[in-house]
Amino acid sequence: MWSRLPFGDGLRAELGSPRRSRRLSSSPRSRVWRVDLAGRPAVVKQIVDGPDAEERYARELAALRLAARGEEPVVPALLGVDPGERVLVLEHLDHRRPPGDWIVAYAAALARLHAAGRPEDAGALPRWRGPDEADIDSFLSLAGALEVPVAPGVPGELDGLVHRLGQAPGHALLHGDPCPGNDLHTADGTRFIDFEQASLGSGLVELAYLRIGFPTCWCVTAASAALLDRAESAYRTAWRTATGTVLRDDDLTVDLTDACAGWLLQGDALVERARRKTADHLARIPERDWKWGTATARQRLIHRLGVVSRMTIGRADLSGLHRLSTDMRRRMLTRWPKLPPVPSQRP
Repeated sequence: MWSRLPFGDGLRAELGSPRRSRRLSSSPRSRVWRVDLAGRPAVVKQIVDGPDAEERYARELAALRLAARGEEPVVPALLGVDPGERVLVLEHLDHRRPPGDWIVAYAAALARLHAAGRPEDAGALPRWRGPDEADIDSFLSLAGALEVPVAPGVPGELDGLVHRLGQAPGHALLHGDPCPGNDLHTADGTRFIDFEQASLGSGLVELAYLRIGFPTCWCVTAASAALLDRAESAYRTAWRTATGTVLRDDDLTVDLTDACAGWLLQGDALVERARRKTADHLARIPERDWKWGTATARQRLIHRLGVVSRMTIGRADLSGLHRLSTDMRRRMLTRWPKLPPVPSQRP
């Protein structure tokens, strides 16, 4: 549907008159155009009406400004704003098809994005929120529906997990939805776009995307162990370079395990954003499957169960979850033996 380019007098006075505007594809939550400004391409993004439109605009604007402080660019340059129309004018970047090992450069850029957050930024963005008690109840109910026994200690383990995630320290600038498609692979490096869900917290909850399979994203990928090692090493190196602090291997392993287990509990991470907080999506798994992007809900869940099963080996405080995730995955594969694994490469 045609819509007017929201480029008002204030933006025209600041940036000049746009020419050759062309509407680009975008999520239902925004409208995006490519335009020419003074002979150079730019992007105009408008957050559309909705109950949370003002919040989404404020988050994106704040995140772009915080991210721009880093020594190496990780976001497009912000050229102009029109808060009254919820408009952002951004540098246009040429995206190239990512190489097979794209998650290595992605992870390094993600670390630089996270490192842009500072303690004094508290309040500039909301704190990241992980799973809660309702997610625990839903996950344990799914185990029951699959006729998988739950050991007596598991609810306490999951309560402890949710508490640790809720209290996780950190002031990293989190993208909120760092998915394939929200990363631009350019000649000058990886950049991130679409910060409507940005927050502050521990960067490891987003580094966990690489292992758990991009839980909030249409595009699921399961990288090889060797590629994951390279990507996580690139993250550690970039983090150390940007912050001067070291992520110790032991701490990284523990916190990544917690983060992946937290994503496993969240049924809302099985559906696109517009359908979240509308139903208990884990409760639907036994009766029906549905496809979102490159994988079905059951494929996603089986992958996550396998990741958590492997990562909790040797974790005394998550030994019950280790057994439960192992048994749930085995039961799902027995019940639906024709389900393929999630893709190993992004489309």
